[in-house]
Amino acid sequence: MALGHVLIDSPALFLIAELPSILREVFGYDAFRGPQADIIAHVHAGGDALVLMPTGGGKSLCYQIPAIARQRAGHGTTLVISPLIALMHDQVGALHEAGVEAAFLNSTLSHEEASAVEKRLLKGELTLLYAAPERVTTPRFLALLDAMFERGSLSLFAIDEAHCVSQWGHDFRPEYRAVTVLHQRYPGVPRVALTATADALTRADIVERLQLEDAQQFVSSFDRPNIRYTIVEKKDALTQLMRFIEREHTGEAGIVYCQSRKKVEDVADKLVQAGVSALPYHAGLDPEVRQRHQDRFLREDGLVMVATIAFGMGIDKPDVRFVAHLDMPKNIEGYYQETGRAGRDGQDANAWMAYGLQDVVNQRRMIDESPADDTFKQVMRGKLDALLSLAESTDCRRVRLLAYFDERYAGPSGLHTFCGNCDNCLQPPALWDGTEAARKLLSCIYRIQQMSGLSFGAGHVMDILRGKVTDKVTQHGHATLSTFGIASDLSETQLRGVLRQLIALGALSVDEFSTLQLTASSRAVLKGEVQINLRLSVSQPADKRARNLRSTDKATHPELDAAAQTRLSALKAWRAEVAREHNLPAYVIFHDATLAAIASQAPRNLEDLQGISGIGLKKLEAYGRDVLRVVGSASVTD
Repeated sequence: MALGHVLIDSPALFLIAELPSILREVFGYDAFRGPQADIIAHVHAGGDALVLMPTGGGKSLCYQIPAIARQRAGHGTTLVISPLIALMHDQVGALHEAGVEAAFLNSTLSHEEASAVEKRLLKGELTLLYAAPERVTTPRFLALLDAMFERGSLSLFAIDEAHCVSQWGHDFRPEYRAVTVLHQRYPGVPRVALTATADALTRADIVERLQLEDAQQFVSSFDRPNIRYTIVEKKDALTQLMRFIEREHTGEAGIVYCQSRKKVEDVADKLVQAGVSALPYHAGLDPEVRQRHQDRFLREDGLVMVATIAFGMGIDKPDVRFVAHLDMPKNIEGYYQETGRAGRDGQDANAWMAYGLQDVVNQRRMIDESPADDTFKQVMRGKLDALLSLAESTDCRRVRLLAYFDERYAGPSGLHTFCGNCDNCLQPPALWDGTEAARKLLSCIYRIQQMSGLSFGAGHVMDILRGKVTDKVTQHGHATLSTFGIASDLSETQLRGVLRQLIALGALSVDEFSTLQLTASSRAVLKGEVQINLRLSVSQPADKRARNLRSTDKATHPELDAAAQTRLSALKAWRAEVAREHNLPAYVIFHDATLAAIASQAPRNLEDLQGISGIGLKKLEAYGRDVLRVVGSASVTD
């Protein structure tokens, strides 16, 4: 569907042919990206939509531009349901910078400030209002919406992070379920639900929960080609992480995810001791400390945030150069969402994860011990198995990752099996045939259970296989088993790799007591019907050719000559001052790409500046002369 070819029933609607002018004049971009044009046209015309678009793909414009257009056409205010206070603050700040009337209602406002926003809302002075789902469904807020609906000034409902409504999503929030009241209470007001991550099951649940059965679905490619995926076997995870940061991301912004609060604190302390600027973030910190750390991460350069998954949703920082996982997430959706916070600016970024057998055991235990019903647990186990399969894979990570979201990877030149930007593609792992080792391992578990009727954990089973006489082996008489010592030629690392692969294949399971159990699929492996190929080691350091993701020069725009680099440095220093004055992250003022374009083109007047991507009319008016002054001064001092 092309812009200008959409039938519009209401003559009051802002002319759809003028939507590109909003993109240019307000946001400073010359062209829509991917499916943005179709989505915006559909939503602007009053259609309901479910939008799946990867992080950094421009989801916000898919409701912000229709909100502006519909408000100009007399349809009133767009309500944006957003999950986090920090996200509301930054998005409203960015809209103000672009000259759009927007506000938020949340707990950071005083009673007087909130009342002032409500008055502006009822007067029709706001184009967009941001609020959390908990507030939206309160009687007071619904009374405001009732008044707006009666006078026809409710334009659009935008439900951001819509995966939160689904129990199958990676970040289910029960309060999101209540927003269904909007459709029931205000029929005819169009709705757009947006998310960066949802598999087929989650999408179906979003549609059902939000009653979007008649909505048009827009599913963009999930591929983030600028992100390099690397997954390594966990040995000394903290040392591995430090080596990774030192070799590839010294002085750059990144996020490190850990499972526990204690680990977050420990890792942050160790990074600081190693000379890395790092801060902890988790739900156990004092709220003021947590907010201060998040603000510093958004506003300062080169900080590393060590966090639980409590950190990240709605983080719009474009220059996060890496996301590292020291513990395996619960599922691929969580992994994709978290890694997607790297490289939002389209520049090269790295997604690095260290994982081990204990990660699998811990995640399975959490599933098994949860109070959920058996159906839910079974689905969660399947999602965990899919992530384990991704971690254990010896083929292209990207192909497997996209296949999980029902997308076939097109690849360079139409290839479907090689992305050229993951560890397995850049350095195909050396493999060994672990079929016989797998048979020995399963046979050992079978004979242990046959002998004593008991089940044991991975460490004990490996001791038996490797012929180690321990107190437990002696206590249970397991040295007499026919499988005692039959894998003495294999290292513990190799056996752990076999264990993980068997769990990934479903030929072995781990119960709530962390003991190993045979499954229905074990028989095929025992009979030699399944071949198991394993990498020799996924923890060996990469060779020098693939080690550095980017050179330091590339991080500072190698396309710029020395004079342009000087201008860029001056522009960044000026931007930092403006951002501090406005209490906003620097990228809200101008993105790095916009500053680089200014530095490259060295504009001499406002007309030259107007043609640069990312500079709308409001920003041109507010900052144009200052930018020209900075460029001129830097050019003189070259």
